[in-house]
Amino acid sequence: MRQEVAPDADGKRRQFRRTGFDTSKEAQKELDRVRALLALADEDDPDALARVSDLIMLCQKERSPLPAPENTARLLRAGFKLTSRITVGDWLDFWLKGKKKLRPTGWTRYEVDVRCHLKPRIGERRLDQLSIEHLDEMFEGIDATNVEIVEQNAQRHQAVADLKLIEGRAARRTAREAIAAMPPFRRVTGLSSQHHIKATLRGALNAAIARQLIVFNPAHHVELTTAPKPKALVWTAARIAEWKRTGKKPSPVMVWTPDQAGVFLDHVSDHRLYALWHLFCFRGPRRGEGVGARWVDFDRDNRSLSVETQLVQLGWSVLEGEPKTASGVRIVALDLDTTSVLVHHEKRQKAERFRFGPGWADTGRMFVEEDGTWLHPGKVSDLFGRLVEEAGLPPVRLHDLRHLAATLALLAGIDPKVVSEMLGHSDTAITRDIYQTVLDEIAREAAEAVVKLVPRRKAVYPRPGIVVA
Repeated sequence: MRQEVAPDADGKRRQFRRTGFDTSKEAQKELDRVRALLALADEDDPDALARVSDLIMLCQKERSPLPAPENTARLLRAGFKLTSRITVGDWLDFWLKGKKKLRPTGWTRYEVDVRCHLKPRIGERRLDQLSIEHLDEMFEGIDATNVEIVEQNAQRHQAVADLKLIEGRAARRTAREAIAAMPPFRRVTGLSSQHHIKATLRGALNAAIARQLIVFNPAHHVELTTAPKPKALVWTAARIAEWKRTGKKPSPVMVWTPDQAGVFLDHVSDHRLYALWHLFCFRGPRRGEGVGARWVDFDRDNRSLSVETQLVQLGWSVLEGEPKTASGVRIVALDLDTTSVLVHHEKRQKAERFRFGPGWADTGRMFVEEDGTWLHPGKVSDLFGRLVEEAGLPPVRLHDLRHLAATLALLAGIDPKVVSEMLGHSDTAITRDIYQTVLDEIAREAAEAVVKLVPRRKAVYPRPGIVVA
């Protein structure tokens, strides 16, 4: 059997030929498949016809079976090369291009997963042959790399510590050269990051299924250990003593007591950004929302601040964007003290603007550098850390002030729904599960409330401070 196909790139005529059929019926079936493939290209699309013809001629050269027309049609619509098998890396690149509509921070998370983990480990595998076993091997490889990173980091830390004990210029130079030759300090790929890698791959493979490039998503069936959420703990006297002894925080998420928050605010009372620290402690905006607040969003008469924008750190660049979620767009009620603090800050900013002169940048932001330009979110975090250390307080992250604000509000008896709206959560369960750090005062009140549910005619044991006649 033979069938004319589209000319090659040089305009030379081509024919698909195949012999060796046992029956004319088999030959006709093969001819019908060739014609079905050619029919996939529209009459006004010579490029598609050429691509299909190249595929047909490749099958003749390799003496391989012709592909099913329906599979070829899917590849043709997706814009892939028909003369080569689609790899996982090819598809991930194609999928990422379609994600450009995401906010930059979201797209960057996907891009990092693809570039640093998925493509290096499974990028060369054929998309239609990717299996659960391949993904198990990938995550086992990530765990093995984590062990290697921990060992290398420990060796480098030890070498840096030993350097301080080495005497002699030549010996120290040799030690520094040895340290420079070691792998740099690296972060391990933790459980939460591994879950994000899995979610990225699952989303990409779901998109491939939607385009009918594959029929099975192995990422759905990979089992990973659940990453435990760090528990927020209060800086009690015992925990402070242990931290001073060991230098280790009891939890990644630590919350100040009201007294400790007062010490911090007193320490920064004369700081040019006092209003920002005050807002973080009592209203709990996210970092980007705080540094991105605008004067146009401040309603002093109604004592409120609208959260409609934020400054997002991407790498070290700073971009303006919308709040993290739809529920993040909100109006935050302000108390009299916070309103007064912001009004005073506005007067202070106007004075700074006058002193700086015509070069002052009018960005409309409430919190800015002394020349009026945006505050860098990363620099604000670093500044906060230095101020905490100056105040002699146990360390907390800037983000932990959201926990503080939520805890203070709950301690004041404010309804969790109101606290949830203040923080911009979509569900009060998030507020209860993550931010409702139970201070000693709350725990004691809860205990008293439970006991009072059961009426007693007499006390079995005397209560502290009560004299029983």
